[in-house]
Amino acid sequence: MSRYLVNKFLFTVDRDTDLTERYRRDPVATVAWWERERANRVLGSIPAEDTTWLSFTDEERTALEAHDHVTLFGLGAHPFLTLTLWIAMFERDWDEPLGMQLDYARQLAHLGLPYPSIET
Repeated sequence: MSRYLVNKFLFTVDRDTDLTERYRRDPVATVAWWERERANRVLGSIPAEDTTWLSFTDEERTALEAHDHVTLFGLGAHPFLTLTLWIAMFERDWDEPLGMQLDYARQLAHLGLPYPSIET
């Protein structure tokens, strides 16, 4: 599991409104494109500094493609990164105030301390 790569995906997608919408509409294609085109790009660097070895595990890829924040949390993805991206993608689908956030928390309620590590 590469917590770094999953968190990098969540971070970069959340900071680009077009990419956020693309991920909402077509997560499978977006994850595949991002892994191919962006996974090995070093944040804030020039292309000459890019790496070549980073890729998602099958479990990570499946969870990202399914928008499965519970599995991502269990794998060690940072909950603030998933929450902020999920707010951007799904809050509009809820009628009641904080509906999405409460549902997000409800889906994680079965997890007790100690939580999975979010270290990278």
